[in-house]
Amino acid sequence: MSFILFVAILVILIVVHELGHFLMAKFFGIRVEEFGIGYPPRAFTIGTFGHTTYTINWLPFGGFVRIFGERLDEEYTDIERKQAFIHASKIKQAAVLFAGILFNLVFAWFLFTLTLLMGAPTAVDESEAAGLETRLIVSSVVVGSPAERAGLVVGDHIIAIKTPESTLETLLPTQAAAFIQERAGKQITVSYIRDSEAQEIENVIVTPAHGVLSDTPGTPAVGISMALVADKSLSFWQAIIGGFTSTLVALKTVTLGLGAFIVSAVTGNADWAQIAGPVGIAGLIGEASSIGVVYLLYFTAFISVNLAVINLIPLPALDGGRLLFVFIESLIRRPINEKIGTVFNVLGFTLLILLMVVVTYNDIARLFV
Repeated sequence: MSFILFVAILVILIVVHELGHFLMAKFFGIRVEEFGIGYPPRAFTIGTFGHTTYTINWLPFGGFVRIFGERLDEEYTDIERKQAFIHASKIKQAAVLFAGILFNLVFAWFLFTLTLLMGAPTAVDESEAAGLETRLIVSSVVVGSPAERAGLVVGDHIIAIKTPESTLETLLPTQAAAFIQERAGKQITVSYIRDSEAQEIENVIVTPAHGVLSDTPGTPAVGISMALVADKSLSFWQAIIGGFTSTLVALKTVTLGLGAFIVSAVTGNADWAQIAGPVGIAGLIGEASSIGVVYLLYFTAFISVNLAVINLIPLPALDGGRLLFVFIESLIRRPINEKIGTVFNVLGFTLLILLMVVVTYNDIARLFV
């Protein structure tokens, strides 16, 4: 199921990306010869409209657009020159190339907005809890603490905290903390739900101890932080503004993270185990879907932002590489030497293949740890 979801999300995100190239090319009068869902070989043709053939292809891992006139060494008639990508102005070429990246960001904005309209899980203060259906969630677990040894993890939904003599009546973070602190050295049973769909209640025994929290070693604790969470739906305009803000935050996070990774890779300090490839992403999608539709949409939006940022990297097969060529050609006012372009493409493809091999190896290795 996770693999099917992964393929479906991959197809949607890539088709959205290619739709950006397609619409921008059409807007500038550049002919698009084919818009395909999936990769060749071709399964069947939907039809031809406006000089563009629409197809469904056998390899269901994305989509593509085939734009007319991308080769400089071909001869074009006067009419074809007006429709050829290579003879469009550099600004139009750059706009067509950048449109795919822009569409991924706009799609992420749409998905973030949708999650806020549907009711995204949001941390709320105890003062705001009145009238809301709230959940007490484990927000962090101290390494080496009684809670970690008992198996509690971030995201667990706590439904009861009790001892043989007493039970916590009000599930609020401050009440729970006080209940735990008053029972140093005594065994406490924590009941929780980990899979929101399965609704299976698990119980663990924890014993509050001193020295668990570094900032307050004298306070008895089990080593968890708790947050009160409610599904809050925003109004239409609030959701649009919140979705836009979430997109900007995700864009900043991904850009800084990718930049830091590239720097660490160049200096030889990269932690490749932290990078997820197709296998790892499929697993993460499975986890997100098991929590709920809102989480899956949110995760898909974040992947869409990742796809936009990655496509800006100046490597061949990525829009960033072609944008770099367009920029250089606009400066030197002539096409880049074909031999230089070929060397650039070979080196770039080699780096991409090596990256895919390393990341996929780490994905598979994690499955056996």
